[in-house]
Amino acid sequence: MSSTSPSDLAITFRSIPRRLREAQGDTPPAVTQQYTSAIAGHLASAAEQMHVRADPAAIAEAIDSVPADGWDESTLDQLRSITLEMGKALRAIAAANPNSDD
Repeated sequence: MSSTSPSDLAITFRSIPRRLREAQGDTPPAVTQQYTSAIAGHLASAAEQMHVRADPAAIAEAIDSVPADGWDESTLDQLRSITLEMGKALRAIAAANPNSDD
């Protein structure tokens, strides 16, 4: 996990809306609500870490604005953990989608 760079994290956060749309497809929101709620919670946690609103683009911009030597490992590890958890939720949403290729 420690090999994930801040720029990789920023890309991951920017891709969340697209990945969520692709995973959910036409699946009714009620079916995936617990997972989308989990993603919202993870975004809120990341936003708190970066002191921005809970928006994937805002989080990515905040990550990109930190100089490479301005990071502490604790914050990076927390952001890495958050992205892993969001990935799990996205995979669960895709699994609930009967038309998913996953």
